[in-house]
Amino acid sequence: MGGPSFSIVPKTGGNRLAGSFYESTITEGMVGDNYSDELKARGLTTPGKLFKLWDINAGVGGPIKKDVIWFFFQFRDQGSHRTIPGMFANKNMGDPTKWTYERDTTRPAVAAGSWRNAALRLTVQPTQRNKFNVFWDQQVPCQGAGVLGSDAGCRQSGDGEIICGAAGASNPPCSATAAPEVGTYLSGYGQRVQQATWTSPVTNKLLLEAGFGTYFSQWGGTAHPGSNFPQLVGVTEQCVSGCPVNGSIAGLQYRSGTYRQNFQGTTGWRGSAAYVSGAHNLKFGYQGGHLIDDQYTTTNDQFYSIRVNNGVPNQITENINAIPVQQRVRYASFYAQESWTRGRITLQGALRYDRAWSFYPEVTVGPVRFFPNPVTYPKTEGVTGYNDISPRGGLAWDVLGNGKTSLKVNFGKYLQAAQNGLSYGALRPTGRLATTVTRTWNDRDLDFVPDCDLSNPLRQDGVDLCDQISDLGFGQQRFTSTLHDQLISGWGVRPGDWQYGVSIQQELMPRVSAEIGYQNRWLTNFTWIDNALQAPTDFATFSVTAPNDPRLPEEVRGAVIGGLYNVNQNVASNVQDVTTLSSDFGEYSQKSHGILFNVSARPRNGLVFQGGFSTGTVRTNYCEARTGAPEYTVLPQSPIQQHPTNPWCDWSTGWTTRYTGLGTYTLPKIEVLVSGTFRSDQGAQLAANQAFTAAQTTLGRPFANNAPNVTVNLIEPGTLYGDRVNEFDMRFAKILRFGRTRTNVGFDVYNLTNSAPVLTYNQTFSPTSTTWLTPNSVLQPRFWKFSVQFDF
Repeated sequence: MGGPSFSIVPKTGGNRLAGSFYESTITEGMVGDNYSDELKARGLTTPGKLFKLWDINAGVGGPIKKDVIWFFFQFRDQGSHRTIPGMFANKNMGDPTKWTYERDTTRPAVAAGSWRNAALRLTVQPTQRNKFNVFWDQQVPCQGAGVLGSDAGCRQSGDGEIICGAAGASNPPCSATAAPEVGTYLSGYGQRVQQATWTSPVTNKLLLEAGFGTYFSQWGGTAHPGSNFPQLVGVTEQCVSGCPVNGSIAGLQYRSGTYRQNFQGTTGWRGSAAYVSGAHNLKFGYQGGHLIDDQYTTTNDQFYSIRVNNGVPNQITENINAIPVQQRVRYASFYAQESWTRGRITLQGALRYDRAWSFYPEVTVGPVRFFPNPVTYPKTEGVTGYNDISPRGGLAWDVLGNGKTSLKVNFGKYLQAAQNGLSYGALRPTGRLATTVTRTWNDRDLDFVPDCDLSNPLRQDGVDLCDQISDLGFGQQRFTSTLHDQLISGWGVRPGDWQYGVSIQQELMPRVSAEIGYQNRWLTNFTWIDNALQAPTDFATFSVTAPNDPRLPEEVRGAVIGGLYNVNQNVASNVQDVTTLSSDFGEYSQKSHGILFNVSARPRNGLVFQGGFSTGTVRTNYCEARTGAPEYTVLPQSPIQQHPTNPWCDWSTGWTTRYTGLGTYTLPKIEVLVSGTFRSDQGAQLAANQAFTAAQTTLGRPFANNAPNVTVNLIEPGTLYGDRVNEFDMRFAKILRFGRTRTNVGFDVYNLTNSAPVLTYNQTFSPTSTTWLTPNSVLQPRFWKFSVQFDF
C-alpha cells in the first residue's frame, strides 16, 4: 500500500562501552475507576480493570575489537494483568456432567500475558568499504495460565480471580464472549527474528546493499496442562430471545475451545544498487521471499460441538480436524526508481515487476472420526504465477521558489501481499476436503447427547431428530478445481489498488506550517466464491420486517428488509466452491476518499505542537455481482463477512473523522518536560443482528436443512455508530545528570479526564431482550505510571 515509510537505524554498539536501563510499573493503587451509574444502567455488570503492568528493558553495547567489531545486547520483560468486563469463571468448568455456563461472580476472569525477549547484534567492518551486520532476536511469551487455580503455567490465579489465557494465542485467552476454559497454553518460543546484511559504498556515488532475514512464529496454543477440556464437547450459546439468568450471553463459548499448534515462517532476501549524482538518484533492486505455513487444529476428542438457544440444544457442528495443513508461497520482484531534481521541481518515478506463486507439500490426512481411512496427498502446485507491473510516481514543487509553499502529488499501483491464504491456498488438496458441516438437532430427551449416528449424513428421526447435514460432500475428496483457471496464473489478475493524492503545505510564519491534502483509492480484482453446483434460480428470495422497537433508529422501525436468499432444499447440500473474479458475475467496487489537515509548529522557546484532523469515507457496492451469484459465503477482500442473509450490498461508512494533537514544552532553568497527546476517534460501527424463524419471514417454507433460524442485520452498515472515543494523556519528565550518566525520571497519566466511552457492544438484537448494545468493554480508566531510564 502507499503512504509514509520509516527508516529505522538500530543501535549497533561503538568504540565506547555504553548502555541504558529502563523500568516502568503500574500497581493496582495507581489505577482509577470510571465505572459510572450510566454504564451500570446500560448493562455493564463489571468494568474491566488494569491492575498490574510492568516493562523492564536493559541494553548495553561496545567494542569487541576497536574499529572492527562491535556488539549491542538488549533484554526486555513486559506484561500486564487486566480483568475482562462481564466475564467470570464458570462454576461448571471441567465438569463432564454439566452442559451450562454458570458464572461465579466471586472469580472474575483475568487476561494475563507477558513477553520476554533478548536480542544480540554484531557489526563487523573488516575493510573501510565493507560492513556486515548480524542480528538475532528471540521472543518468548508467557506460556500459559493457572486456569485451574494451580501452578499450571507461568501465571497463577489469586484473590479469587481466574487467569484464563496465554499471550500470543491465536484466539483471545478469554473475552466478553469466551469463557476462561476456552483459553490456551502456548509452549516453546513465540517469535524469532534473524538478519544478516552487507553494505558497501564502492565510491562516493555508488552504494551496494544485500540482506537475508527470517521471521519464525509459533502461535495458537493447546489445552491447559492437567485439564480435561479436550475430552469435553464445546458449547456456543445463541440467545435468540434473551439469555438465561445463569449469566450466558449471545455468542458465549464455553466448556472447551479450539486448540492450535501452528508455525509460520518467512525467509526474505534482497539486493540493491544506488547511484547518486547531483540531480539524479537512481536505484535498482531485487526482493525475494519464501513463506511457510504449517497448521494443526483440534477441537475435542468427539470431533463435534453443539449450539444451544437459551440452554436448549438446536444444532450440531461436525468437524474433521486434527489433520496437518501445509502451504508454501514464493515471491520475487525487481524494481527501478529515480528521483530527478530540476530547478524547483523534483520528479520521482518507479517501475516494479512482481511474480508470486504457491505450492503444497505432500501430506497425509487421517485417520480421524468422520474420516476413518487415511489419504496421502502428493505435492501439488497452487498458483503457478501471478505477474504484475506496477508504476509509481510523484512530484514535489517549490511553487514560489522561496521554500515556503510546496505542492506534492503522488500516484501508484499497489498489490495485495503474497500470503498463505486467499487464492494462493485455494488449490490446497486438503482444502478440497469438506471438513465442517452443521445439522439441525432436536434433543428431545434433553440429555445434551445426540441420540443418532453422526456418521450417517441423512435425516434421522428417532429418540432425537438429527436432520441431514448441510453438505453431503462432508469428508469426501473433491478433485474438481476450487480456483478458476483465470486465477491460477496470468498478468494483472492479482488483487490490489490504485491510488493518488495531492497536498499543499504552506509556511504560515517561521517554524509554523499547515498542510492540507486529498487522497483517493480504489480496489481492483475482487474475488468471489461461487458454488458451481448451485445456480441463481436455485435460491428463493425473502424479506423480514423489523420490529417496531423504540430502541432501533426511526427509519428501521417496522421497515421491510429484503434482498435475502435461501437455497432450495433439493440442492442445499451440493457444494463445490470455485474462487473466481467477481467481474464474472457483475461489478464489485470499493472506493475511498480522504482529506487530511495538519498544523506543525516548532518555536524557538522549546515548544512543539502538532495537530489536525483526517476525515474519509469508504463506499462498497457488489449488488450486481451478488445478483449473478447469490450463493457466496465469504468475500476475502470485503470489510464485512458476507452471506446470503446479509441484505446490505451497497453501503458507505459515511464521513468518519479523527482528531489528533500533541505538544511538548521544556520548562526553562529547571529542565522539566511537559507533554501531552489527544486523540478522538469515531466509535464502533453498530449492528442489530436479529434471529428470525421461517414463520417470521415471507419465505413461505422452512429454511434449507430445517435450520431453526437465520440472522439478519437490521441496520445498514455505516449509519449507526457507538460512543466517540476521546483520550487525553500527559507526561512529566525530569532529566538528572551526574558525571557521564543521564537519568530520565517520568510520570505519565493516561486518560486524564477519566472518560468511559464504550469500545465494544453486544450487537445481538431481540425484541424480548434488553441486552442489545450492552457494553462489553470501555476505555481503560485513568491511571498513572512511573518510569525511570538510566543511561551511561
